Amino acid sequence: MHATIIAPVVALLAGAVLASASATAADGPATSPSQWMPVWRDEFDGTSIDRAKWAFDTGNGGNGWGNHELEYYTDRPDNAYVKDGMLHIRAAKESLNGCQYTSAKMLSRGLFSKTYGRFEFRAKLPLGKGYWPALWMMPADHAYGGWPASGEIDVLETRGQEPRNILGTLHYGSRPPGNVHTEADFTLPENTTVGDFHVYAIEWEPGVMRWFFDDHVYSVKRHWWSCSKSTPDGRGGPKDPPAEDRNPWPAPFDKPFYIIMNLAIGGTLPGEPDAQTVFPQEMLIDYVRVYDKVGGYSKTPPPPGENEGVEK
Repeated sequence: MHATIIAPVVALLAGAVLASASATAADGPATSPSQWMPVWRDEFDGTSIDRAKWAFDTGNGGNGWGNHELEYYTDRPDNAYVKDGMLHIRAAKESLNGCQYTSAKMLSRGLFSKTYGRFEFRAKLPLGKGYWPALWMMPADHAYGGWPASGEIDVLETRGQEPRNILGTLHYGSRPPGNVHTEADFTLPENTTVGDFHVYAIEWEPGVMRWFFDDHVYSVKRHWWSCSKSTPDGRGGPKDPPAEDRNPWPAPFDKPFYIIMNLAIGGTLPGEPDAQTVFPQEMLIDYVRVYDKVGGYSKTPPPPGENEGVEK
């Protein structure tokens, strides 16, 4: 897919909740659970969506939000509701305003955003061709210009027809055609799918990002760049601009981002549903939790060399 922190929440979350942060990976260690403290959350324990935390995008966004998606997003209880301690984002096959499907897209834009931290979701995702659930983040103020010069952080995306595969992606660079992304695929262990509950998380610190599946770090990224220059007709620069045209490192990932949760249907990533795709289905979110680094963040490391930190 393409603020201010509110008062810290109850500290008892800090221990067991962050057990997944203790993992290590060959390409970079995770941090210790004791290094993170909770600062924002939604446990979905009430009876309705908390509008002090979540807003909605509605409609089809023009050209399916730029991705040829088929759904019409609504803020109706038919498509998003809280029940039994879970957020339910429900996709249905129904006609609305020229679209074949309805669903929901919830976001914390204008309500909560943050620079750096651990962002964690416990979720159960729908299966079937054409489903495109996503947990991701976008810049609060587009300080470096239009997409993706100001960045995009995809914590999780899946194709519904690939129940054991997940994606974690960064989008950056300059406006198209100078847009760039780096993506990591991860295959889930045998005997489990995204149709089971799992914890999906990212640890974002100055100059480094780590993607988690449960207690496993499956991707570490240390290389990106941003260029705000554009041509008179609004097009971006080249995919490899000279150093003097790039924004200061670690731009664009040094500004506040807000959270997005949506369940798309169709589009460039999963393709269209087929005759075997079951509707309606739901994406269930048990919780969203955000943490800050105890003692603050270390000094930003120097920018990587041309081949450093580039995920193969």
